[in-house]
Amino acid sequence: MSRHTPANPTFNVGEFTLKMAKLVQGPTRFTHPEWTTSNLTHYANAESERAAAERLVEESKRLSEETAKRTEKTQRDVSKKLEQRIDDIKYWKKELDDKLANLVTEIDSLIAFKARVEKALEATAEPLHIAKQCLLNREKRTSIDLVHDDVQKQLIKEVETIEGVQALLNRTLEQTTEQIRLNRKSKYQLEKDLKDKFSALSIDEYCAELRNNSHGLKFKDGAAKIEANSVCPEDWQDFSDANILKAERERQSSVELRTLIDGILQQTSNDMRKQCSDVNVAFNKRISETKDTKSKLEDHLNKIVGQIKEAEENISRLKKAIDDKVLPMQLAQTRLDTRTNRPNVELCRDPVQYRLIEEVGEIESSVAQLQARLKQTEDSLKGLIRNQLALEEDIGVKANTLFIDEVECMGMRKSINIQNF
Repeated sequence: MSRHTPANPTFNVGEFTLKMAKLVQGPTRFTHPEWTTSNLTHYANAESERAAAERLVEESKRLSEETAKRTEKTQRDVSKKLEQRIDDIKYWKKELDDKLANLVTEIDSLIAFKARVEKALEATAEPLHIAKQCLLNREKRTSIDLVHDDVQKQLIKEVETIEGVQALLNRTLEQTTEQIRLNRKSKYQLEKDLKDKFSALSIDEYCAELRNNSHGLKFKDGAAKIEANSVCPEDWQDFSDANILKAERERQSSVELRTLIDGILQQTSNDMRKQCSDVNVAFNKRISETKDTKSKLEDHLNKIVGQIKEAEENISRLKKAIDDKVLPMQLAQTRLDTRTNRPNVELCRDPVQYRLIEEVGEIESSVAQLQARLKQTEDSLKGLIRNQLALEEDIGVKANTLFIDEVECMGMRKSINIQNF
């Protein structure tokens, strides 16, 4: 027997068996209530999870429907806004088209008016030459007839009128040229704006026609942004509105200028025609006056001599009237002075005192009026005497004046022909 064999083999086997029994035990045993509770817990957990899942399914369906409706609503809103935008673009495009058409018509009209101004300016040369020649001829008048009379004034005015017409037509021509340039500038701005509007309209109409099933749809990274160089709708509208307003202002200025040109051409022709007529009338009147002067001067001389006599008589009457006021003045002043001697309370400011003072004032006023009238009469008498001398001096110098005015000047003026343009 080996030395490692236990001394009591039966004891050892039993101990080993006991140890093995402890190591290999059966499953844990639960009570019936625990079993029931466990089942109920599983039921509850399963029901809770199922209900949560069911709610999630319903909420998902509802969310899908809501997002679908929201997407459809958003797309309808976008489509509506695109339609509104297209309508806005069409509206402004039509406004621009109308303004452009009106402006083009206005430019053509203004160019035609410019040609009229140029012709009118050329037609002023001959009348100006004749008017200046008449002024030179009338410098040959002699003595008292070398006078700055109505004919001379009207001839000078005619020269000034024609030169003024030339200056006005030149300024109008410059203004017309400048307005044509401004019209063409506005026309360019309208055409450029219209070109942009046409491009924008094509793009937005294309976008409005796109649908979810349209060909060529794809993702565009970074598309959902606002471009840095974009403008707000107000600025967009203001831009076209400013172009239209500027074009309208220029067109209106052009229309007003054409109206002004029409008025200027009519007025300048009328002014020159009227002034030519005024000069001819003044010449005819002056010629008639010169022919009638001698006999009329003698008649006026006789009248002036008679008026001088009447004025001298009037002076004598005025002087006598002034002298007649001396005694009444002395009487009134004597009464006033005497009444100052009344004693004590008798020195009263009674109605007599006031009336005497008024009387002195009235007499002084009357004397002043008579003296003023005397001065006027004396001045008138001096004027009558001066006219008497002038009339006596003015009779012998008329024949030369008649030849210059009637033969030389009026002979030239018959060739003047002023037309409307």
